[in-house]
Amino acid sequence: MSTEVMTREASGQEIDQMDHNVRAVMDGGHGTTQLVTVKVGPQLFGIPVLDIEDIIGPQNVTFIPRSSPVIQGALNLRGRIVTAIDMRRRLGLPELTEEKNRMNVVVERNGDLYSLVVDEVGEVLTLEDHAREAHPPTMRSSVRDVSTGIHRLDGHLMVVLDVGKILEF
Repeated sequence: MSTEVMTREASGQEIDQMDHNVRAVMDGGHGTTQLVTVKVGPQLFGIPVLDIEDIIGPQNVTFIPRSSPVIQGALNLRGRIVTAIDMRRRLGLPELTEEKNRMNVVVERNGDLYSLVVDEVGEVLTLEDHAREAHPPTMRSSVRDVSTGIHRLDGHLMVVLDVGKILEF
C-alpha cells in the first residue's frame, strides 16, 4: 500500500490567518498583542514584538548604489549583512534637518535581515486586539498602506505597522 503525499502552496491570506492563529496560541489566546513603540518624526508607531529580532543603537551604514530610495544602505550585525530601510523615506516623511542618532529595529523576512531605521524606540505595550481601530479616512496613504490599524493611547494615535507590507517596495 503506497501513501501519496499531496502538497500545495498556501495563499497569502491563508498564511496571514495561520500567523494570526500562532500568535493567539503564543499569547495564551487572550486577544492581546505586544507592540514595541517607536517614533518616526512626530508619529508614534507600534511594531509587533514577535516580528522583531533585535533592537540596536546607531550603526555605520554602507551606501548601496542603485538601490531603492527607501534603502539607507547595509550594515553588519554579528557577521550578517542587514539591509537598512529609512522609515522616514518609506513613510513619505521629511528627512531630518539635523544629525540625530537613530535606532535600528531588526526584523527578518524569508531568511534575510532588515533594519527599520527609526528616530526613537520607546516601550513595550500589551494592548487588547479588540481595541484596535480602522485607519482614519484622513490618514496619509503612505502610512495606511503599511499598517493594520490604530490604537488610541492617552490622546495619541499609535499606528500599528505591518512589517511584511513595509518590506514590499
